[in-house]
Amino acid sequence: MATVDVFNHDVPAEDDFGYAQAIKSGDLIHVSGQLSLDETGDFRHADDFAAQLQQTYANVDKVLAHYGVTRGQVVSQILYVVNLRQHVAAVAEGNRAYFGDHRPVSTVLGVTELTFPGQVIEISLIADTKLNA
Repeated sequence: MATVDVFNHDVPAEDDFGYAQAIKSGDLIHVSGQLSLDETGDFRHADDFAAQLQQTYANVDKVLAHYGVTRGQVVSQILYVVNLRQHVAAVAEGNRAYFGDHRPVSTVLGVTELTFPGQVIEISLIADTKLNA
């Protein structure tokens, strides 16, 4: 039987919405949509795409670090972007900067809005602990 390891940032939204930031089941780590929340759970950088992307990937890194995996073990990601056409170049640049030579599968969806006013990016992903780091 596979064990399940749940990770949380310990922010109020986890209880308010009833979700975990990530769950490790077997060799896979499923990461909930990460966004520009600070360590207290407050949304930061409204309408600032670059700052939100940086904070969002920093939050992804916290989740990966908890499980002892690296960006190179990410196999799939989904990005939700408000005003995608406006931000598509920044999405591509940020993705290349974050992953370097690693190429996970990726889906980018343009959406009309996200949870917080001024939120323009959210990223969920899956990592495989069996891949070389």
